Amino acid sequence: MIRYGQQTAEPEIAAAGEAPAEEHIAPAPRISVQAFCETVDVAGAMQGAGEDRRMARAHMRIQMGGMPAALEAYKSSPTPNVIIIESDKSGDTLLSSLDELAQVCDGDTRLIVIGRFNDILLYRELIRRGVSDYLIAPTGTIDIVRAVCGLYSAPEAKAVGRILAVVGAKGGVGASTVAHNIAWAIGRDFNLASVVADLDLAFGTAGLDFNQDPPQGIADAVFSPDRVDAAFLDRLLSKCADHLSLLAAPATLERVYDFNGEAFDPIFDTLRTTVPCVILDVPHLWSAWTKRLLISADDILIVASPDLANLRNAKNLIDVLKAARPNDRKPAYCLNQVGVPKRPEIKPADFARALEDEPIATIPFEPAIFGTAANNGQMIAEVSSGHKSAELFRQMAQHLTGRAEPKRQRTLLTPLLQKLMKR
Repeated sequence: MIRYGQQTAEPEIAAAGEAPAEEHIAPAPRISVQAFCETVDVAGAMQGAGEDRRMARAHMRIQMGGMPAALEAYKSSPTPNVIIIESDKSGDTLLSSLDELAQVCDGDTRLIVIGRFNDILLYRELIRRGVSDYLIAPTGTIDIVRAVCGLYSAPEAKAVGRILAVVGAKGGVGASTVAHNIAWAIGRDFNLASVVADLDLAFGTAGLDFNQDPPQGIADAVFSPDRVDAAFLDRLLSKCADHLSLLAAPATLERVYDFNGEAFDPIFDTLRTTVPCVILDVPHLWSAWTKRLLISADDILIVASPDLANLRNAKNLIDVLKAARPNDRKPAYCLNQVGVPKRPEIKPADFARALEDEPIATIPFEPAIFGTAANNGQMIAEVSSGHKSAELFRQMAQHLTGRAEPKRQRTLLTPLLQKLMKR
């Protein structure tokens, strides 16, 4: 009997197709994957899977030849963590080849088979013999990503948290204010436990906006990667509301904050396992680590003001991120500070035409309420819960999380108010 790596869950036969818009696939860990394809179409899908952001840590190698090539390759070399084999064989012929492959496979190697036959009896026999998953060709890129990543997502584990990255198309457009108010709306209106992480370590304003002055924050984690675990990060979090915590920036100039591309990976990998939603307040700079964080985020929001520099930068960001994330939802954008008196502006319709997409929100220039909120260390909804901008932040939170519209709380005054409105 074939004995490949232990399955994490009994899989289902997967047909080709695009991933649903709200499907969330956990990233794969650092693993080696080797694929043996028979057709160009499957090899192309495999190449696309290897370039997907969720497979960034996996090392994938693709070669043609199918099962015969796999048998020949592993006669004299160790097997990787995952083997993917495309085969047009069925029944006893396929099972016989898999028995032969099992003789040269390491005990912890996991096997995914891509076949041509939608046969439930064959599927059950493959699973009984230890094959981790069986996909039916033609297979799409996202099917392969889902299958590989699914091998390392235990069914009993908590759902992996989503990461939402908010970045400004230009400095001074209010991206941090937007990020903090969206985080507040996610926690308060959707009762979703969230963490907002201020990544502008030198000049971050999240501590001021939430009226917090924690002694520790994200710098303690990024400079001590070996100490990062759930308990350590929990000590660094500052509670802002019932469902919202802050991972604050030190906002000091005593150190130089230069990082490599993977510097923040341990922090957000750990947060994913403990918090349903993480909102990244990404500073306006282009470096290895900011690019990596944006590409690896589940959803991206670009904040722009209606002028030419913002339009150019927003388009450049969207183009780069779309190319790097072909299997993900397109980055969203919102327009902020619209309607500054006497300032020439690009109309939202023209902005949308240039970017070939509508903004998810257009936030008017309201210096009085935004200034009051900033000076008081409050969110817009705290200053005026019924303000138009507070509603816009709720709508953006709904769009980015895919949550249903929150139900308004019914109070004892509600029936009386309804009667008065009818008069």
